Amino acid sequence: MSNLSVFIVEDDPMVLEVNKGFLTRLNGFQLVGESVNGHDAYQQIIKKQPNLVLLDMFLPDMTGMELFLKLRAERVPSDIIMITAARDAPTVQEALRLGAIDYLIKPFRFERFEKALQQYKSSTKKLQSSQTFRQEDIDQWLGIQHESLELPKGLNILTMQQILDYLTTHQTAITSEQLAQNVGMARVTVRKYLDFLATKGTVKIELQYGTVGRPTKYYSIK
Repeated sequence: MSNLSVFIVEDDPMVLEVNKGFLTRLNGFQLVGESVNGHDAYQQIIKKQPNLVLLDMFLPDMTGMELFLKLRAERVPSDIIMITAARDAPTVQEALRLGAIDYLIKPFRFERFEKALQQYKSSTKKLQSSQTFRQEDIDQWLGIQHESLELPKGLNILTMQQILDYLTTHQTAITSEQLAQNVGMARVTVRKYLDFLATKGTVKIELQYGTVGRPTKYYSIK
């Protein structure tokens, strides 16, 4: 996946430089524009259509929410993260209703900024890698946890996610040996995760019979 384009709307020069500095510390993002007022930001965003807009709430000529509404009215395909000192409930609720993917309250640390953008990059990568989605994918992006996927002792969530990601993008049934080779793990390790996912109904198993010997198990996402 190529770098994600980012546009920053911020009228405070010092805060603008801080946000730009934070952005340069992250891999996978490219700053394609900046603006200190809503009118100029609107014109540039319409033209450039960045992947992501970092939007301040308080601008000299309009509110960030007014700009948000104008962009949505034009169906501009840019995601928006609010970066603002506004913390009152009505403002936060309206931003989330409009579809803000995150809401950062000033002042914030680099770690929170990094988390917001890395989560955005991760979800964007998954959205671009598939044409259809499972309920589990959507639940993960929304932060919904499922008790049914709690791992027993000895299994690791990161390893399981790596296996799930490969099965999702591969889209066709595969043996545990083939999967192990592709993800760089031991076959016995992959088999443990596949068997666990099968018991939870996340993975289905198909048996293919040859001329001799035992049938071969093929695994795929349900």
